[in-house]
Amino acid sequence: MSIWWSLHLRREAASVPLARRLLLGTMETAGVDPDISFDLSVALTEACANAVEHGGRGAGPRCGSSGIDAPDGSGGGDGDGSDDPDGTGAYHVTAYLDGDRCRIEVSDSGPGFPAATVARRRPSLAEHGRGLHLIEELADHVRFRNRPGRGAVVSFDKMLKWRDDALLKVS
Repeated sequence: MSIWWSLHLRREAASVPLARRLLLGTMETAGVDPDISFDLSVALTEACANAVEHGGRGAGPRCGSSGIDAPDGSGGGDGDGSDDPDGTGAYHVTAYLDGDRCRIEVSDSGPGFPAATVARRRPSLAEHGRGLHLIEELADHVRFRNRPGRGAVVSFDKMLKWRDDALLKVS
């Protein structure tokens, strides 16, 4: 069983709950365990908030997190304005539920991550970067990478557990 979806969202705070609700609805419908769904939705919220805060071309240096932990916090963007007349930018969220694993990727076109973030050499209690640390705690595997001249990508995955009544349970 595989489910795949992709969103192209404006780099606005209001876009973050949309991505979160779509993920939660997809996992609920598929029959994913609620605790796993919650963990992934919090991680997605943090990744989107980071992209909204730091993901535009005019954004300042990326510290690793927006510091917004609320479920309705803000999310990311590519910010080049090419397909967005008001110049707020956009970001992309893609989710794959494939077999017993969920993989999520959030990409933007901001300045990218500092080298220490990509190399994972940042203190977990720093003023900024707590959201990325939270993603690392909630997911099984996390990767932060830069696309030179094209922004940053956060990708993470987690093994799925299924409810007993799951319609799409992996056998």
